[in-house]
Amino acid sequence: MSHIPPLDPSVAARKGFRESEERLKRFWTAVDVVEGEGGWAVTLDGRTPKTPAHAPLRLPTEAAARLAAEEWAAQGEFIDPATMPATRLASTAIDRVSQVREAVADEIAAFAGSDLLCYLAEHPTSLVEKQARAWTPWRDWAARELGVALEPAEGIVHRAQAPAAMARVKALALELDDFALTGLAAAVPLLGSAILGLALHRGALSGEAAFDLSRIEEAFQEDQWGVDAEAAERTANRRAEAVLSDRWFRALA
Repeated sequence: MSHIPPLDPSVAARKGFRESEERLKRFWTAVDVVEGEGGWAVTLDGRTPKTPAHAPLRLPTEAAARLAAEEWAAQGEFIDPATMPATRLASTAIDRVSQVREAVADEIAAFAGSDLLCYLAEHPTSLVEKQARAWTPWRDWAARELGVALEPAEGIVHRAQAPAAMARVKALALELDDFALTGLAAAVPLLGSAILGLALHRGALSGEAAFDLSRIEEAFQEDQWGVDAEAAERTANRRAEAVLSDRWFRALA
């Protein structure tokens, strides 16, 4: 999302890491988490790494801190920021989302205005029926549990949603703390759906289940025409992001 671009996992990486020219070597042995003022800090040989904006990498729960600490512990000889999504989410929450909460909530609400679950395929009939069976219960869930009533359409022609529904999604987003809001802001565009993102946050859906719901048409096309290795790798990477989102929300609970 435009207001929360990806962040490097440490100030050291921000200062010195240029992937094409230099790789930052691991500079620690022991990784732990320590409770202190303002939350749980990740520690590397007893010292807390910093975010790109020089803030301590401190998270609101022990479980969330341990999720980030696992990534630091798993690094090999060289640091690979791409393998540190929880650290990146934490840094984004601390450095960016805390400063632009309103704008982030607006972007999440905008996804509700063109939510994937509201746009069923026009054909073939088997795909339309599959989407309807899978997605209707979650639109109903959103109306019942969240107070977000979104209307479906067929095809790709945009159907405007009620302003009250958009406002409700924004309000739900703003109820979250910075860390959960960051997770939601990452999950919603990944899934193409504010409903699926909110269901994932609330534990109504697992990361795997939410991801599968988000790619029904893609999976249908794969069944018809097959899938190449590059597409399979992209799908696997996106699925891993959805699973990480699930772990992130559960760790914050």
